[in-house]
Amino acid sequence: MAREELTRLTGNGNGECGEDDCPNVYRTEHGTFVVQGDVSEAFQPPTGEGLVEIPESVLREAVRALGW
Repeated sequence: MAREELTRLTGNGNGECGEDDCPNVYRTEHGTFVVQGDVSEAFQPPTGEGLVEIPESVLREAVRALGW
């Protein structure tokens, strides 16, 4: 799946990130979410899964974008 196929719910690319690589939340056409953030080492996830850390403000922005 390409990034262009996702609906970006957070960020505008003009913040502290600069290169459009900020922590972000995206929605897929299937109604699922893709979260982009700093890799976390809080625990070892199962094979094929990963952990990322994103600020609370990013989740709040995604919720506002969805009108929840």
